[in-house]
Amino acid sequence: MAAAGAFQGKTFFITGASRGIGKAIALRLARAGANIIIAAKSVTENPKLGGTIYSAAEEIEAAGGKAFAVPCDIRDEAQIIEAVAQGAAHFGSIDALVNNASAISLTNTEATEAKRFDLMHDINVRGTFLVTKYCLPWLQRAGNPHILTHSPPINLDPRWLSPHVAYTLSKYNMSLLTLGWSAEFRKQGIAANALWPATTIATAAVQNLLGGNALAQRSRKPEIVADAAYFIFLRTAASCSGNLFTDEEVLRSEGFDDFSAYAVMPGAALQRDLFL
Repeated sequence: MAAAGAFQGKTFFITGASRGIGKAIALRLARAGANIIIAAKSVTENPKLGGTIYSAAEEIEAAGGKAFAVPCDIRDEAQIIEAVAQGAAHFGSIDALVNNASAISLTNTEATEAKRFDLMHDINVRGTFLVTKYCLPWLQRAGNPHILTHSPPINLDPRWLSPHVAYTLSKYNMSLLTLGWSAEFRKQGIAANALWPATTIATAAVQNLLGGNALAQRSRKPEIVADAAYFIFLRTAASCSGNLFTDEEVLRSEGFDDFSAYAVMPGAALQRDLFL
């Protein structure tokens, strides 16, 4: 898979990179020589979730990249401004942004508390918007700038809305932001794309919130999303923007047709992800 130093000297600002898909993307880019700004609020370890910005930084350095860990709750505008300023000052640039941090609650209207609704929209929508806003001045200076947001293709079939309309609304809004940014930043040469897994991914969220070990065994490893992100970032920003990709779609376009190595349990029937 491509040259080891493909991203040498390039800096990626990744929200929620202390664990899960965000960390997997960080490690994939680190193996290609990238600098990673780890912007997340995990400064002490939660036993149920595992990992902190500092443990992630150690792994990134061990993988061959350079890491800068900065505490950042993207619900707090001041913390975003500070994280972007510190990260950019540390490495001298921000060449790409990964909007990965997200909150989930698969509850129907009656069961969704106001504070849970607000949390999902504060993180998924407002937080994603503000992180992009404050990274933008740095992306405008970059050679091949990309914004990659972890959100799904938009499917207005009511079956994706009725079971958990509040969550679906927040994730579709992230995809709408992506489409809007693609058009808004086109003349500046900044790509904006979204990426979503075709199957469930074995993360702490899947195990703790969705389906436990049984679902994790029917899922893929986060590395499939990380590899897809890697290939998106290799593409020329001017010619790759406005896409709501799935990981399988990206990898197939790169010549991959066997995804068995990504399965948590080889041979298990995989669970298709939400919205697909």
